[in-house]
Amino acid sequence: MADYSMYHALGQGEQLDPNDPNRTSQPAPQQFQPPIAPNPYQQGAGYGSPAPQGQQYYGSAPSPAAAAPGFAPPQDGGLASQMAGMSLGDGQHTARRKKKDRHVFHSVEAPAGSSQAYNGIPPAGTPATSFLNADPSVQPGSQFIGQPTSPNQFPAPVNAPYNPTNPASPAEFAARNGQIDQGQAPAFVPASGGGQVSPDDIPSVPVSRDVPQQYYQSNVYPTFERHVPPPATVAFVAYDQGNSSPKFTRLTMNNIPANAEGLNSTGLPLGLILQPLAQLQPGEMEVPVLDFGDVGPPRCRRCRAYINPFMMFRSGGSKFVCNLCTYPNDTPSEYFCATTPQGVRVDRDQRPELTKGTVEFMVPKEYWTKEPTGLHWLFAIDVTQESYNKGFLEAFCEGILAALYAPEENEETDENGEPKRRIPLGAKVGFVTYDKDIHFYNCNPALEQAQMMIMPDIEDPFVPLSDGLFVDPYESKAVITSLLARLPTLFSDIKNPEPALLPTLSSCLAALEKTGGKIVCSLSALPTWGPGRLFMRDDGKYPGGEIDKKLFSTEHPAWKKVAEKMVASGVGVDFFLAAPSGGYLDIATIGHVSSTTGGETFYYPNFVAGRDNAKLSLEIKHTVTRETGYQALMKVRCSNGLQISAYHGNFIQHTFGADLEIGVIDADKAVGVTFGYDGKLDSKLDAHFQSALLYTTASGQRRVRCCNVIASVSDNPRECMKFVDQDAVYTILAKDAASKLGATSSTLKDIRLGLTEKTIDILAGYRKNFSSQSHPPGQLVMPEKLKEFSMYMLGLIKCRAFKGGNETSDRRVHEMRMIRSIGAPELSLYLYPRMIPIHNLNPEDGFPDAQTGYLKMPPAIRTSFSRVEPGGVYLVDNGQQCLLWFHSQTSPNLLVDLFGEGKDSLNQLDPYSSSLPILQTHLNAQVRNIIEFLKTMRGSKALTIQLARQGIDGAEYEFARMLIEDRNNEAQSYVDWLVHIHKGVQLELAGQRRKEGEEHSSLASTFQGLRPQYW
Repeated sequence: MADYSMYHALGQGEQLDPNDPNRTSQPAPQQFQPPIAPNPYQQGAGYGSPAPQGQQYYGSAPSPAAAAPGFAPPQDGGLASQMAGMSLGDGQHTARRKKKDRHVFHSVEAPAGSSQAYNGIPPAGTPATSFLNADPSVQPGSQFIGQPTSPNQFPAPVNAPYNPTNPASPAEFAARNGQIDQGQAPAFVPASGGGQVSPDDIPSVPVSRDVPQQYYQSNVYPTFERHVPPPATVAFVAYDQGNSSPKFTRLTMNNIPANAEGLNSTGLPLGLILQPLAQLQPGEMEVPVLDFGDVGPPRCRRCRAYINPFMMFRSGGSKFVCNLCTYPNDTPSEYFCATTPQGVRVDRDQRPELTKGTVEFMVPKEYWTKEPTGLHWLFAIDVTQESYNKGFLEAFCEGILAALYAPEENEETDENGEPKRRIPLGAKVGFVTYDKDIHFYNCNPALEQAQMMIMPDIEDPFVPLSDGLFVDPYESKAVITSLLARLPTLFSDIKNPEPALLPTLSSCLAALEKTGGKIVCSLSALPTWGPGRLFMRDDGKYPGGEIDKKLFSTEHPAWKKVAEKMVASGVGVDFFLAAPSGGYLDIATIGHVSSTTGGETFYYPNFVAGRDNAKLSLEIKHTVTRETGYQALMKVRCSNGLQISAYHGNFIQHTFGADLEIGVIDADKAVGVTFGYDGKLDSKLDAHFQSALLYTTASGQRRVRCCNVIASVSDNPRECMKFVDQDAVYTILAKDAASKLGATSSTLKDIRLGLTEKTIDILAGYRKNFSSQSHPPGQLVMPEKLKEFSMYMLGLIKCRAFKGGNETSDRRVHEMRMIRSIGAPELSLYLYPRMIPIHNLNPEDGFPDAQTGYLKMPPAIRTSFSRVEPGGVYLVDNGQQCLLWFHSQTSPNLLVDLFGEGKDSLNQLDPYSSSLPILQTHLNAQVRNIIEFLKTMRGSKALTIQLARQGIDGAEYEFARMLIEDRNNEAQSYVDWLVHIHKGVQLELAGQRRKEGEEHSSLASTFQGLRPQYW
């Protein structure tokens, strides 16, 4: 952790509430810096030859003997000279400033002499370093631009086997133990742009998550008293005090500037992230469901807002004043109640709609489009040759069976001792299979086995069954179980290679048209048969280096039409796509249907039957059991003086200002809304926002889910900077970028440039308008609430949807649509993965904490290869996939403890294993518990582990991609990125920055980290 005071400019870390907007420093580091446990996996002389001299295995304390040969002890002079360009002083604690003037400082000044020709040799005076942007002339194994020397695609690890012949620099010496001596100032590793920045001094995302997590394990989050929500990845219990919980709603600014000029000076978007059906944590109160009978909930006559805690009652309770449009309404007689002299209703505490920020209203018939019924699930199963050969058909059938019936160890049972229903009473399921024909199944419980009806006319398909297609899954359990068990063998001899997907979707829509419902569809080959057949549009050749924009959207009118018809009928689709050995599936066209109807696409770019079955099964189960509503309409209302400027997400909006129409919506879907000004806000009043989602629940009730959010208004935008929610800011920017890429003519390069410019705008705006004291020009000043913002924006530029370089259009489009639909917790993890070392766990890690009862999680570490120790084992999870990475020198003891007897070398592990065996060893129990805990902290994707062994598995490339603090994914490392941002801020302050519209050198953004200044 470097010297803690350097980490944060505010001196001693006192124990403080991480939520306080006026907080001045982070809590002390001690609580998340565990002592290194005594390590049972020392690789000692017991394993044949002793370790080579000077080489260290993980977990051992650096022995003086190992460190001695050839290592120059760190000279004070060397460190002092390295720090000369820094304005951080000599490691003494910074004097405390006035409360409002505190910031985080980073100094990024260019040293002299950095303009020499760049030929792979760093500027004079640069110490040899084993950090990632290393000098290639020193390390022959490192993979530097233009030198593909080593077969291993990682840059040389920071703790490379030490070679006593080259003496190390103080920086290398400091980086070896990962823990710098507290007495000295931290060592600085030169950034390749020339500035001198230590990777330990820049804001750390893992710390910003772990510290609040500690706090929220013993505290609740009161939604009204606190003004800035916890970070999105933190598990917390919210106490609803009338302001909606951050799980449902997150505002980018919880204190809003009074006018547009104020907002422009901050550079931030004013927006709201809505996840109306978000899952609650155990310990939180259920959302109250209220029934006002046939009259429906009280609403404002003018703007149609629903009754909420912020409406004021006047004239003794006979009028209520709308908090959004200030119209005085007459209180309906059946809702009347006297008020106290202060104007508060006497029955306020008995009425959840006047005390809770999130409530559900049951609604009468005038809110219905058609008679509500339980949710109808229709499983459309691909039975083509490819699906059978790959084992995808069998895995999908097993997944459906597991989702509907498989018992769990600790599953609740109802009063008859039967397992609890996964699908609510009233919901029904049906089955269709398809290749070049469509087959419907009659699963009536009176039959001995299901009857199959074949629909050969795919030009104009209809539904050959009137009843028996949709059945209660528990009444027809025997019929459905035998059908799903027989399907793979049934089609083992037929083997049609080409699926007809569009006609299948049309006939599924016909079956669901009267009721609405959800289609769960599997597909494993490009649908090249029948009407709406698709062609290989993407051959992998992109002249000019950029993918053609046409590949990001669908041109096919029939597919668009089916999607629109589905939304109109209240139907949505989830696709499970397994690409044939990574082949082309045209997700741009197929996924258009799921993204328009509010569904989701689960994509397995390289499906392997043994390895991915568990993931597929868990994801089908999650799809079926998560809270799902259908036939939904959504509307967001805001105070006078504000207006909605855009919506981002998966829905259809016929005209701007109309309601959003959504076929299906579930717990993992979020919508972004941005606002603009149409007047000035009064700083004496608050700004109010209300979202209303009208939908039918899976059990067949028509309801409105109402979320109310409030924000204070300030004439001085500087106040607003203390109440920024950075998770909401980058989520809004990400959704905006994904919408732009899909719907406008912007190229990928424009999008990346736009994100960079936005980051510079926000930091330059803060520097220009709100930093109260004059800072030396060499300091990059970040607002307290946006410290990690730059890192997340770099993650966004590196993600598959927007990154430069080669990436198939399928994966790009899939991830672009995913960004558009996921909420902040899932996006946060996707942009910055969690990386947990499991080779040096403390004995108590991975077990419940005696005080709080929560699982004690080991601290996460920064995702950089410089943090990887030789012999280390790391769990990296980005919410989409989870890798277990093994260093090539992993101790055999550790492998035996983790995987069991006989597995004592990396080559003996099964590359297709997706979970850990259950063993009696301490380490095995710890890691399994940690994985179980991570399963509770994610969005729609299941957590199964995939092994990545150094130098053996291809998954190692994925591991390298996830280390986003390093230089990879065609973008800079974190340090270089901050240097680049800082240059932009300096140019902006000097008035010399060119905006996007003007001519700019196209290489500038790509090679910023690799070039000297005059290039």
